[in-house]
Amino acid sequence: MSEARYDGLADAYAEFQERSEWYYAIAEEALCRLLGPGSGRCLDLGCGTGRYLASVAGLGFTVVGIDASADQLRVAAATAPGAELVHGDAGAVPFPDGSFAACVSLFTHTDVDDFAGLVREAVRVLRPGGRLVYVGTHPCFVGPVQEHVEDGSPILHEGYRRGGRWDSETAPGATPGGWRETLGSFVHLTLADFLTAFAGLELLAVEELDDGWDYPKTIALAFAKPA
Repeated sequence: MSEARYDGLADAYAEFQERSEWYYAIAEEALCRLLGPGSGRCLDLGCGTGRYLASVAGLGFTVVGIDASADQLRVAAATAPGAELVHGDAGAVPFPDGSFAACVSLFTHTDVDDFAGLVREAVRVLRPGGRLVYVGTHPCFVGPVQEHVEDGSPILHEGYRRGGRWDSETAPGATPGGWRETLGSFVHLTLADFLTAFAGLELLAVEELDDGWDYPKTIALAFAKPA
């Protein structure tokens, strides 16, 4: 199983999400719009605090969340009562091929060490024609080398092409007092590596969300598994 870096920090992360409610609400709206109403089971890979499970259930799906952090799942159980929650690795999910009508994942590519592996698992468990929606920070404008000033504009530092995990102490993009400083690290993918992770899927939509900044902080994508 991947390292559960959020264990012991789940309550603090839930509080951070609450303080940034406006930002996550924009992501949640994009998720629901790109996923759309449906039925059958929907898997949230890296579900964290379970923030999005109720919204997906509201679209008609039976929701299942998986996360490597037992502490995060403790919070998710209170956030989304009744949801099926699985303690496990999103890069090796314990479900058979083609067993889900849809999959979603949000803000995971900056946390997992093998994002392409997570996407491969999503594709594996999706039935043909099933939809995958991903929402996360924009690889070009948010990350270890993108420092943000008060107006939200990024100052780009050296190191964009250095993918992988960064220590927050050496990352100019870690905002003082921000979440990444608290967590201690984050993963960087170049735009090319990020998009290549979805190879083999049919792109349905891509949006750089209007989150109030001139440079978008969030990207949302919808894909279909070829029939």
